[in-house]
Amino acid sequence: MATIKDVAREAGVSVATVSRVINQSPKASQASIASVKSAMHKLGYRPNAAARALVNQSSNTIGVLVNDVSDPFFGVMVKAVDGIAHKNGKHILICNGYHNAKEERQSIELLINNRCDALVIHSKALADEELIEYANEVPSMVLINRRIEQIANRCISLNNYKGAYLATEHLIRQGHTKIAYISSNHLIEDADQRLLGYRDALKNNGIYLPETYIEYGSPYGEGGEQAMTNLLVKSLDITAVVGYNDFMAAGAIAVLDENGIRSPEQVSVIGFDDVLIARYIHPRLTTIRYPIQMMAERATQLALALARHEQVIEEDLIYSPTLVQRNSVRPIQV
Repeated sequence: MATIKDVAREAGVSVATVSRVINQSPKASQASIASVKSAMHKLGYRPNAAARALVNQSSNTIGVLVNDVSDPFFGVMVKAVDGIAHKNGKHILICNGYHNAKEERQSIELLINNRCDALVIHSKALADEELIEYANEVPSMVLINRRIEQIANRCISLNNYKGAYLATEHLIRQGHTKIAYISSNHLIEDADQRLLGYRDALKNNGIYLPETYIEYGSPYGEGGEQAMTNLLVKSLDITAVVGYNDFMAAGAIAVLDENGIRSPEQVSVIGFDDVLIARYIHPRLTTIRYPIQMMAERATQLALALARHEQVIEEDLIYSPTLVQRNSVRPIQV
């Protein structure tokens, strides 16, 4: 593999001159630029990105941490970040954290060591204190779907409690009182907040159900299937189900169908997130819209502004979910 010394020898210039050409220094003459680029092309030399970042104090990359990029929810998030990055002449470097503290820590360290200009971080496993330390080390780091009061001006989050409350209240307004809840078994604040929203919506409307109306599963279609199966074997009187997310809701609908229970005629189902699947399953899924694209774009814009040391306007960075009505919820027939 060719080195910078090989390029200098081939071009007949000093190593310092090659370095100036690589880093686009205005001190490099046109003749030097031409000869160095010709030598680089002939030798197949590629400048070391890390070395260039050290000189330029910029790698032209934005580091992104997600739970799992194969999840369509995070696919939308990554695409939104990439869209803003592209408009600003930058690329993205993506890491998966899998809601695991060790994986998230290693990923953030990797992004920092690669001298990313800015970081958009979706972290659920790391403690507030550790994320605050990273935020102090990297002034252009922004958290998404997480709110830490000490760095609230760099946190883009959603009111998950309100979303689950809206979902449950919508069912109540359709006359439902026997409402089950399928929750994620992941130990993250989103799950806690959504479960609390469900419980408070019932309580505030004078509805009291035993804990048997709540089941847990992995936040995917299979988890929704298992949770719905567990609810059915209890022989509970259920007329509606709130799903932690759209995938769990879709899994629940599949199990209802397998057991000859029509949705929404016999059991209404509502999801959360409004990912693509919600529009195409049958029945089309009534859900709570999570504006992840808008939030990811805002997070990226904020991270880049911080990287440029711009004055950032203080504003509320907590987004509100909204109800999307489709075909999976039906009023109780009196």
